[in-house]
Amino acid sequence: VQLQASGGGLVQAGGSLRLSCAASGRALSGYHMAWFRQAPGAEYEFVAAISRSGSSTYYPDSVKGRFTISRDNAKIAVYLQMNSLKPEDTAVYFCAAASSLYYGDIRMSKNYDYWGQGTLVTVSS
Repeated sequence: VQLQASGGGLVQAGGSLRLSCAASGRALSGYHMAWFRQAPGAEYEFVAAISRSGSSTYYPDSVKGRFTISRDNAKIAVYLQMNSLKPEDTAVYFCAAASSLYYGDIRMSKNYDYWGQGTLVTVSS
């Protein structure tokens, strides 16, 4: 499956952005989906995940209450609504798909088989 992330941009602190991740070549309904981010010089950081059915979502404390992940299996897309953005949210955001949780924890990046190309989010203070 090929993933295409979009929706990044420049926003002031306190603002909002909505990222989209569209899939081509295969439906997303059979995949756990997640967003990760990578700031300059840093490792990948887990941002949000959603189960295949969409019934369960996961967030780290750093974004909980501000970010919301959702999916539309009919439109083969996943979204990340980001509110109350902070300068420390500045990073390249990647969407990813996991066919199975081989490593058990949906938050682990090595579970994910497919990755999008990333979209840059810049939050100015």
